[in-house]
Amino acid sequence: MGDPCGIGPEVTAKAWRALKDQGPIFAVAGDASLYSDVPVALIDEIGEATTAFATAMPVLRGFAATGAVAGQPDPQFGRAILNAIEQSVACVTRGDALALVTAPISKAIVMAAGFTHPGHTEYLGALLQQEAYAGTRGPVMMLSVEGLRVVPITIHCALSEIARKLTSQAIINATQTTAEALMRDFAIAAPCIAVAALNPHAGENGAFGDEEARIISPALCELRAAGINVQGPFPADSLFHAEARAKFDAVMCMYHDQALIPLKTIDFWGGVNITLGLPIIRTSPDHGTAFDIAGKGIANPDSMIAAIKMAARLGQQRLAV
Repeated sequence: MGDPCGIGPEVTAKAWRALKDQGPIFAVAGDASLYSDVPVALIDEIGEATTAFATAMPVLRGFAATGAVAGQPDPQFGRAILNAIEQSVACVTRGDALALVTAPISKAIVMAAGFTHPGHTEYLGALLQQEAYAGTRGPVMMLSVEGLRVVPITIHCALSEIARKLTSQAIINATQTTAEALMRDFAIAAPCIAVAALNPHAGENGAFGDEEARIISPALCELRAAGINVQGPFPADSLFHAEARAKFDAVMCMYHDQALIPLKTIDFWGGVNITLGLPIIRTSPDHGTAFDIAGKGIANPDSMIAAIKMAARLGQQRLAV
């Protein structure tokens, strides 16, 4: 469901219209009243979605968001949002569904219900550790469009804090998780991973910073010793043109915008957020709640459609492993 007052319901309904004839088949954990623009089939079990999907969007009972108004975010729905996430995680963990796709949430809204995590990704990691998933390095956020996959090492923090938060161990953990996911879920037998530098010109031998020599390069040495094909650190300004992108299966980036700017420049509407390092497949559209346009009927569903298709693809691949 995501936030019932955002564009999640609209792009979900539009995704069903786009996919109803060919799939992938999905069911929604949400309030049926949010989806008045499409025919809805209320279901009690997710397996019922198979027969309903071609003619109506299947919506599971039990996820009320009574009184939600598009474009008017309301903290009273924080608990309903988290309940939909928690129950959906449990559904996929039980094997009732192949994968989880989450519509956008607002951290400010869910904080009213006790949410204390930096973001959606970290919350899912905590939920799944509670589901007896041990040994994780922690979830990793990958963003993907056709021809480019990026993974930010530091995510939601101020630019002034990046150099302080960046560590060799964080690079090692995220890159190991990425390499494993590329092999397991993307069927890439021997992934090649590029690593971006933090500073201009990769530090220019220390003239513009020493993080490349002090933090990034030691991490790459350890990763190579573990048998992972990593290359870099490369100056970020020459890493994302078409010829460079074709050489790598993923790019590890040092901070949020270093990863997201090239990705959104290539395909602003079609990006998919994929959470790596979990025992389940989870994707989401690469956009927020967009309260400012919610309810106006103008939200672009391409990212949600891409997220649903990606979830199905990765889920099927994981079944085959």
